[in-house]
Parts: sequence; C-alpha cells; structure tokens
Amino acid sequence: MKHIHTIPFILLSISFSAQTNLEKYSIDDEGIIVEKPDSRRTYDEMYNTDNIIYTNGKKFTYTYFYQDTKGQKFLIKRGKEIVQPAGYSVADWEFVKIDDQDKETVTHLILTPRHGNPFQGVVPGYNQTAIEYKYVMADGRFLSTEETGAIENEMNVWIHPPRNDFFKILEINPFPYIKAPYQRGTKWNWSLEIGDHWSDKRWLSWKGDIENQYTYEIKDRKKIITKFGNLECYVIHAQADSRIGKTGLISYFNPELGFVKLEYTNIDNTKTVLELETVK
Repeated sequence: MKHIHTIPFILLSISFSAQTNLEKYSIDDEGIIVEKPDSRRTYDEMYNTDNIIYTNGKKFTYTYFYQDTKGQKFLIKRGKEIVQPAGYSVADWEFVKIDDQDKETVTHLILTPRHGNPFQGVVPGYNQTAIEYKYVMADGRFLSTEETGAIENEMNVWIHPPRNDFFKILEINPFPYIKAPYQRGTKWNWSLEIGDHWSDKRWLSWKGDIENQYTYEIKDRKKIITKFGNLECYVIHAQADSRIGKTGLISYFNPELGFVKLEYTNIDNTKTVLELETVK
C-alpha cells in the first residue's frame, strides 16, 4: 500500500475563492455542483484529472457490518438462485452472523475509480467520475459488481454508496456528501426521487415514488481512530425524510482519503457501518 500523507487542515479550511468562480461549474439535475462541459476537453480532463481523492489507479477497500435492532452484527453471503423473467438466474443474498462466515460470505467491498464514461451509450452527457464497486467473498470471487459515479471538485464531494444486493437499502439513506466551506456549521439541503424498485420486504416495501428531503451539517472536525491511525476528519450529520419515514448518516471525511467511515441508520432503525481499511 502506498504511504498516505495527511493534508494539513490549515489548507482545507479553504477560502474557496471557487465559490466566486462559478463560471467553471454548474448545478446538475440532482442539485450537485459539477464541472461545466467543454467540447475542447476530454471526459477525463473535465471530470477526473483534477480529483485528489477518487483518482484512477487507486483501490479503496472497505469492511462493513449490519446491526439489527437487538445489537447483533451480521455480514451477507451468497443466497439461493433466483430465476429472472428473461430466463437467466442471479444469486440472492442472505444475512450470516459474523461468527458463522463461510467461503461465500462477502467480507469486504472494493471501490475503484475508472477512466472515461462507462455510460456513453445511454448517458453521453454523464458528468461524474465513474467508480466500480466489487462485493468480494471470502473465496475471492465477487458476489456482484456495479458501476456508478462520484463527483469531486473544490466545491463539493458527493458519492453514490454501494447499492447492489443488501446494500440497496442505502439508496434510502443520505448519500455521502460534503460541501464547501469545510468548517463547523456549514449546512445545506438536497433532494432525490426514489422509485419503489428500491423497496424490499426485508426492510420496507412501498408503492410509487418517494422523495427524500435531506439536511446536512458539518458538526465537527476531530481526530478519530481509523485503520490509518488517528486521522483528522470532518464529521457530517445528515437526515433524510420522506413519506415512508426517516433515515440518517454520520460520515467522517478526510480530504485526502475521502469518506473513511459511514454510519447509517436505516429505514427500519437497523444500522449499516462501512469503514475504509486500505487504499492502494
């Protein structure tokens, strides 16, 4: 693993002169600040090369656990095969107690930034850094993989959480998100419409679309114990409200390593916790 040097926080209070330089940026359909498209520049030049955290060639490995309302902790594992309408089958998932893991237990998740626009054929105007999640089982195979996106610039960092298999529950929660200026007391709002294909009877079923209304606030800047040692992080508290209920997220953001810890409160009052273990 490459040695990581923490950027001094004196640099990250950031005067954010960029806030008065919005000719570089626009607000996308989801309300996030993104780089404006420029036909003279390649996709990577617009959305990837100025990244500090989510750069091509890095591999972010996360551990995780799910905690039920009784405080018991679980991982997920490969479940039974489910035949799809098209005739092929896919593996479902199921919970497994941490002490009962086997070779088909998902032990960690890998996030990898990618070059280019993987959605060029369907979303040519895509304006995010492409990222891939791999759900790695104990035997080294992948339960599944997915491609999605992140936004990183001097105005904000926003990222899709993992959302395959059990992790689709995180679609209902606040997304990891920090907005300039990076200082205690910074507050912002966001909203997102979510379809009922994200529902699941194992946590909550609903019909029709919902709209999450999010509130975010940078509550603190402090050192926390991580796999990288004591690491200074911004602590962001977020809540999502919709007609089906409330969810929450406490995220710990380091300006060089990104979101190093994510503590979700799910729609059914269970918990999901992800923690960054290595960056290579």
